[in-house]
Amino acid sequence: IINIASAHGLVGSVNKSAYVAAKHGVVGLTKVTALENAGTGITANAICPGWVRTALVEQQITALAEREGIDQESATRALLAEKQPSLQFVTPEQLGEMVVFLSSDAAAQITGTALPVDGG
Repeated sequence: IINIASAHGLVGSVNKSAYVAAKHGVVGLTKVTALENAGTGITANAICPGWVRTALVEQQITALAEREGIDQESATRALLAEKQPSLQFVTPEQLGEMVVFLSSDAAAQITGTALPVDGG
C-alpha cells in the first residue's frame, strides 16, 4: 500500500490548517495500516512530496509574483527557497520511481514510513 501524502503531512504551515490536517491524517492512517498488517507481507508507506510543479503551484507562483511585484522566475525561486533546499521541483517521474522502489522486493522491510521527497 502506497499513499501519497505531502511534506505538509510532516510539518505545520501557516494558513493551511485543513490541508496540513488532512495530510497528517494520511500519514497516521499509513502507520496504523502498517501495524495492522505487520507479518502479512503487506507493507504500507506514504510518500511525502515537496513542491511539484502543478497547475495549483503555478497559481501560487503567479499570486506571489503579483503580491510581491516580481517576475515569475523570481517568484518561483522565492517559493522554492521557503521549504525546498534543493531549489528544484520534485518531478512526477521521481515520485513514480519511488513508488516502483516501494513496490519492489528491496523495500519488503520498509513499512509504516512517511518518506519525504522534498529536496532536503
